[in-house]
Amino acid sequence: MQAALPWKHSAHGLVVTVRLTPKGGRDAIDGLAQLADGSQVLKVRVRTAPHEGAANAALVAVLAKALGVPQSRVTLVSGQTARVKTISIDGESASLAARLEQALNMVPV
Repeated sequence: MQAALPWKHSAHGLVVTVRLTPKGGRDAIDGLAQLADGSQVLKVRVRTAPHEGAANAALVAVLAKALGVPQSRVTLVSGQTARVKTISIDGESASLAARLEQALNMVPV
């Protein structure tokens, strides 16, 4: 059985579970990964080191750019110092989910 996608619809947009790799050599969404508990996460890497929130800020920038939304609509909800983070993205959830799927090449453009 395939695990559920790492995002869910909320009243204000999408809530996404992300596994961040700081100092990853480039800023990019790398696809999906399954954690030991069976849940799925969106894999994102950033060039920035995890120093004083810089990697979290870079994560927000990568997601905002990929989804075509202002960075002010992307909020780190939990996991400030952890690799696995919860991100809230304000907007119309169906279109945000479609853009995430496009970023992951899950649907043809």
